[in-house]
Amino acid sequence: MTVDSSMSSGYCSLDEELEDCFFTAKTTFFRNAQSKHLSKNVCKPVEETQRPPTLQEIKQKIDSYNTREKNCLGMKLSEDGTYTGFIKVHLKLRRPVTVPAGIRPQSIYDAIKEVNLAATTDKRTSFYLPLDAIKQLHISSTTTVSEVIQGLLKKFMVVDNPQKFALFKRIHKDGQVLFQKLSIADCPLYLRLLAGPDTEVLSFVLKENETGEVEWDAFSIPELQNFLTILEKEEQDKIQQVQKKYDKFRQKLEEALRESQGKPG
Repeated sequence: MTVDSSMSSGYCSLDEELEDCFFTAKTTFFRNAQSKHLSKNVCKPVEETQRPPTLQEIKQKIDSYNTREKNCLGMKLSEDGTYTGFIKVHLKLRRPVTVPAGIRPQSIYDAIKEVNLAATTDKRTSFYLPLDAIKQLHISSTTTVSEVIQGLLKKFMVVDNPQKFALFKRIHKDGQVLFQKLSIADCPLYLRLLAGPDTEVLSFVLKENETGEVEWDAFSIPELQNFLTILEKEEQDKIQQVQKKYDKFRQKLEEALRESQGKPG
């Protein structure tokens, strides 16, 4: 994917690990997070703006990066000072996404010719992307967070507004896992270069762009209808679970009564 700063000051800690899946080319609606997965905002000072690195400094950092990269996914420096490389993005979406309905998956031909299959139909449906899946992207040093998000949505043929999503960087600090929302103008490959190839030091996560409250006006009518369908299905599932639970209790009580009545007084 060859698509092309200020940082948000809000960090949030999340004591959880994402499964290390690997995809090369490439919940429920209100799922309650487990208590140990509750996030907590921790205020941090705004990072100071640093001077841009020189071409020589970039070359030294790339050489150092490539010597530590063990999966043949090194960075390449161009004559104009830009460079290309790979990043991995964890998909951690708790809500369903909207995709075109009734069309075939994207082929290699479609990807090469940049065929927009989503534009071939007006029909839409919603489904959940695999939780904690990982998408590997080949990008340049000028690729922005906004372009990474748009590229990911296009790859999965998601037609939702890109503003509904945000890219976070995940780091480990003082025994905690911290998430920081990236600005849409940030360049992920530069952050990857500074941190090195170790994903335990830095990794990227695509999540919903949470603003505290659900912005219902941002959803279309078909999306809201799909959410209602999902909630109704979950409600019926819960009702059946409760009914089965109490049916078992009733059966055990009735058996106990029959046993007690059959015993001589």
